[in-house]
Amino acid sequence: MVRDGVTLPLERVPNLAEGDHISVKLAPLAGHDEHYRLIAVFLRGAVDRPGKDWFREAESWREKNASLSLVVPKDAQQMALFIVPERGGGANAVISAVRKQPGAFVRAAQELNQASLDRARLDTFLLEMQRAERKNPESLAAVSPVLTRSLAVKLKAECLAQPTEVQSACLTGDRETLLLADTHSSALADTLAGAPTDLAFQLSATPQAGYGSYSSYIGVVRDLFRMFGAFQSTQLQFIPALAQQRNATVTVLLNTPVSFAKPTSVMVVALPAIEAPKPPPLRQPLPATMLCAAPGVILPVEGAPLVYATGYAHDMVLRLKRLDGTQAEMPVRADPSLGGFVATGEIPFGPFGPVISAQLHGAWGFSSFDGPSYVLTKPGDGTWKATDRTALVVGRSNELQLTGGSAGCVTKIGLRRGDGAVEPLSWKQSATHGIVATVPLEQSEPGTVSIVIEEKGVATPTELPLRALQQAGSVDELSFHAGDDQATLTGTRLDQVIGVTLGTLAFQPGALTRVGKQDRVALQAANPASAMALAAGTTLPADISYVGGRHKSLSVTIAPHRVSATLLRVTARAPVRDGALPITLPGTAVFAQDARLTFAFHLNDAPPLSGRESIEIGTVDGRTSTMVAAGKGYDLQDAKTGIVSINPAEALGPTAYGALRFRIASDGAGSSWTPLATVVRLPEIHSISCAARKACKLTGNRFFLIEAVGTNAEMQPSQAIPDGFVATEITTRASADGRIYLRLRDAPEAIATVAAP
Repeated sequence: MVRDGVTLPLERVPNLAEGDHISVKLAPLAGHDEHYRLIAVFLRGAVDRPGKDWFREAESWREKNASLSLVVPKDAQQMALFIVPERGGGANAVISAVRKQPGAFVRAAQELNQASLDRARLDTFLLEMQRAERKNPESLAAVSPVLTRSLAVKLKAECLAQPTEVQSACLTGDRETLLLADTHSSALADTLAGAPTDLAFQLSATPQAGYGSYSSYIGVVRDLFRMFGAFQSTQLQFIPALAQQRNATVTVLLNTPVSFAKPTSVMVVALPAIEAPKPPPLRQPLPATMLCAAPGVILPVEGAPLVYATGYAHDMVLRLKRLDGTQAEMPVRADPSLGGFVATGEIPFGPFGPVISAQLHGAWGFSSFDGPSYVLTKPGDGTWKATDRTALVVGRSNELQLTGGSAGCVTKIGLRRGDGAVEPLSWKQSATHGIVATVPLEQSEPGTVSIVIEEKGVATPTELPLRALQQAGSVDELSFHAGDDQATLTGTRLDQVIGVTLGTLAFQPGALTRVGKQDRVALQAANPASAMALAAGTTLPADISYVGGRHKSLSVTIAPHRVSATLLRVTARAPVRDGALPITLPGTAVFAQDARLTFAFHLNDAPPLSGRESIEIGTVDGRTSTMVAAGKGYDLQDAKTGIVSINPAEALGPTAYGALRFRIASDGAGSSWTPLATVVRLPEIHSISCAARKACKLTGNRFFLIEAVGTNAEMQPSQAIPDGFVATEITTRASADGRIYLRLRDAPEAIATVAAP
């Protein structure tokens, strides 16, 4: 085929164009005496009859008339070839049939072209599977998923669980369901008439859904026989044929034997559509990944399986941009088993920068096209360095950023501790053209370690020595407000703090929390009354003691009093416990942990409440806290009075108990803490049975929450419940009024009662 002076074999041409010069010759089969005539036709559309001058005939048995030299005429949209046995008569019957129903042949050409593309994909898959099996049967499990992505083939994953020697047969055995839809090859076969619904391909679910031997070759079924049956005659029987293109020849594959008697078989072969070129929609599946500019580099692509299954994409190169802006080219070839294009030559001459911009380029038929872009680095090009040489800290896992080297060429990262063996590390490429390695040093001691970097094309690994450090805690702020009994320490590694003194007052560290990258520790005064007496504006020396005997000194100025709130009242709605006897708690300040707690507070001498603030509720020991926002449990009576409702078990967690407190949090600042109530966890008492003289047996669960049982509020006498008590029965005595008294572990001073029958 010739276009604009360029000659290509048909196997490299995805589309025909007006003015193309096409040479066709029907080669007789070796050892066969039967003669065939070849009829070529150009079709202009589903409703336009082609003129008789758009038909040309060749006779294979006559040397002077055995070939055709054609020029694609204006307005042609499809080209088809008809192969008829000589004894079947002249070309007039075929020409008459086509001119009577041109639309059927336009659509037949479209579907046959599509089926041939599908067959090419499946042939490539089977060929690559056989090649992999011959080379190394063990590689099938790794190669087959790549091939299925490259060629849009359905992978039967259950085959990979079979023994190695039967995997290939399993993967390729059920061929009628192998192929998946490919939008690119479908687009190449589209015509101006479009594909009618009854001709759209469908996945063949069973062998019975196939047609003849086609179900063994292609995984999609097209209703070509039903279409051709609409205009079969007593003289002719049209047989759809698949075109297999290779080595500048087209081999015709049939699904039914040729008939030389009436009706005579007419083999129908479709050529590519006559339309504008549609380059393959190739894309880079990992656009953020750098590749290594080394011989054999694989350029991953996806989106167009026909670059692997046909010769349409040819003369492919990777264009690399030099420092001076010029381009260098490296030849590449498509390899479906590797999922992309593979470099077939050496890296071209530079000079290149540390990061190389490159783009895939080639020809699609007669047209050139640009593929996806890539970022490459050269092996051994640059010196590796850590962006932060103090990033490795013992006692934790570290993320180490490395730059300055060839990130795309790195194959392994390892850690060497002293003179020990290299331990593999997990790593990934970073957005800054470097790599990030995860270095676990939880069980390490401070000292020298080495990061070992292996690169493709570099014989000797790079060793980067670094120091693993013991991170000392840093203090950002020690804050204390007049009237408080707690201070707050912020900084890093505050888990190493064991004590703080402010002037002569001692503080003990409580729970440590993380806020962003900052540690925060609540410091509880050993003498709360003395701490609360400190005057605002007073400056005192502070000493912070660390594990290992280290100390840090600083000056602290007592901050003004915080805004305060007064608790007006607090009530609770007792929960309903199915199957459990009610337990009565004393007073108005002790409540069950799973009760619905509602309280009202009044804001003292401060800006009015707006509803934009939140109410922080937590345990006095600082173990846990929660924020209650407006509309989610916090409401306003007026600008000075707030109403809050929570379930402590839900808001603070099932293990939160003891004294609670609250404060108002607004714009990052908090009021002073106000005592709220005490919540306790209750045992489950399912039944009480009492015999004579009031000897009673309690049955239930969670009796370990009871510290002692007694017969009066003074718990004299009392019966202690051992630590870790997990039995489901307790034997005790009831009081004269029929009550059993319980001292709860969560609030020993609050004596609860349960009524005996």
